[in-house]
Amino acid sequence: MLVIGNWKMNGSTSMGKSLVQGLVDGLPATDPTTDGVTVVVCPPAPYIGAVAGWIGDGQIAVGGQTCHGQESGAHTGDVAPEMLADCGATYVIVGHSERRHDHGETDRQVQDQAKAAIRAGLTPIICVGETKQQREAGEADAVVTQQLQASVPDGVTASQIIIAYEPVWAIGTGLTASTDDIAAMHQVIAQVMATLTADGSVPSLLYGGSVKPGNAAEIFAVEHVNGGLIGGASLKAEDFLGIIRAAM
Repeated sequence: MLVIGNWKMNGSTSMGKSLVQGLVDGLPATDPTTDGVTVVVCPPAPYIGAVAGWIGDGQIAVGGQTCHGQESGAHTGDVAPEMLADCGATYVIVGHSERRHDHGETDRQVQDQAKAAIRAGLTPIICVGETKQQREAGEADAVVTQQLQASVPDGVTASQIIIAYEPVWAIGTGLTASTDDIAAMHQVIAQVMATLTADGSVPSLLYGGSVKPGNAAEIFAVEHVNGGLIGGASLKAEDFLGIIRAAM
């Protein structure tokens, strides 16, 4: 199981340090991967180095929230995956719906970012998901399939990437897809990914969209759900720890 916290554009040095300390204090003394769970936090880029330093060689990995497709160059404001790695990150989120919406990122750009992340030794968390209008129009499966086909780099193996299904209408709204809806979409994603990876295997599939301590265990029990990409609940140590425990 993977439990990944996306802090989005939230935090400060004091908040981040307090949150990390709360997580470290609340996790088992041994690495939680021994319980089959990998824990990752993805703070805003300015805090990645600091968070990695506070964690040290402990139980939590660090990731970025986005990256550019190039290693360097005249791209003011962008961050190369090599820079994230240099700061201590081992994962990076790419193609989050908020990046697609706020910055107009296309599937092709997301694919370039995923390729770049792999090049830099990071594991990209490739996000896909439909809007409320697309779901109501019966287009959810087709939309997510198209996103996968256009966003996943050619020739990857399942171990190189992670897929996160985040229905856009459930992100930060308090709405959560039903377990039946989650199961159906994750089945579609598993089938599509088996045709896209070089070895025909399926990468870890995460669900995101208003996951909380109270519903995490039920969601994680769904077939083809291998963990969660957590937004708001990852900003409170007690809530995030509750979700982590649900995955153990």
